[in-house]
Amino acid sequence: MHRISCPFCGARDEIEFHYRGDATVLRPAPGAEAEVFYDYVYTRDNPMGWHIEWWHHVSGCRQWIKVLRNTATHEIKAVSKAQDKIEKPR
Repeated sequence: MHRISCPFCGARDEIEFHYRGDATVLRPAPGAEAEVFYDYVYTRDNPMGWHIEWWHHVSGCRQWIKVLRNTATHEIKAVSKAQDKIEKPR
């Protein structure tokens, strides 16, 4: 089980959170073609290694946070508030 350090509540068990997807995907412009929206909604990479993800603290403060997690080892390197920038290691 992961221990996620919520920036608002402190370290909590993973069970308090719901994974919500890739935090690096940007919404297309309103006038974008239908294929672009289709890719935005349905097409996702399945990266191995460091990945920035959205997590929702549903059983706590109900805030959205970003988590930098290694998809191969499940190590969590960083956690930030939704509006803060988080960088992948090189």
